[in-house]
Amino acid sequence: MSDQGSPEDASTASNPEPNNPEAISDEALIARFVNSTNAPPSSKLLGFRLTGLSQKDKWVEAVFTASPTLANPMGQVQGGYLTAMLDEVMSVAGLVASGMTCVMPTLEMKTSFLRPAVADGGEIRGVGRILRWGKTIAFTEGELFDPQGRLLAKATGTALPTPFARFKSEKPSAP
Repeated sequence: MSDQGSPEDASTASNPEPNNPEAISDEALIARFVNSTNAPPSSKLLGFRLTGLSQKDKWVEAVFTASPTLANPMGQVQGGYLTAMLDEVMSVAGLVASGMTCVMPTLEMKTSFLRPAVADGGEIRGVGRILRWGKTIAFTEGELFDPQGRLLAKATGTALPTPFARFKSEKPSAP
């Protein structure tokens, strides 16, 4: 990870399974993401590619594609897509922090846009972190950077860690 590193208190955030050792290495987990044929359509649309992570420190790093299909009339990536990128890295950080046992539905999110992202097909680097993992809520943070390393947007959020089994059983049925 870059010098933007994980937050000071990330290593003190509660792990959902603190007594269980890592079942898979960080490198193997990255390979699992990279080799997946199961990526959600939204991840594909954004050009999501996981490039780094630390299960111990609860952060992930990914790149997204600033595709011209995401452009607003000014040729910049539309803010909603940047927000989706931030939501993606924060949610994946939670998934990784849970030991790949929970999905992370977002309850609330605040995004600050600091500079435009050019929709030229280049890469946008995203970093997602778990700031604190409470009894029922996780506090998250995400940042996006342009190819020169300049901060484009930043977000904070809260999410509801939900075990996969419970999430699958609570999916709404089709009309």
